[in-house]
Amino acid sequence: MFERSLSPALVEAVIASGEIIQQYPHDQPFPSRLILGWRDATPVHVVVAQDAASGDCIVVTAYIPNPALWSTDFKTRRNR
Repeated sequence: MFERSLSPALVEAVIASGEIIQQYPHDQPFPSRLILGWRDATPVHVVVAQDAASGDCIVVTAYIPNPALWSTDFKTRRNR
């Protein structure tokens, strides 16, 4: 996250108001989800896991998706 110049405030904003584009209910130790948000015109993906017992969210990763790997709306991975 920090290596990619994505601030904690931006990551929190994506988590709070972004769109869930993929759910990973079988991830361990907690289910996770991929969220799409935007910084101006730049897409941002954030993967978070959530501990259902405590409600805590754990940021797994945050990155700017590569357009070569994602559809133009950044919601679907391209076929390789």
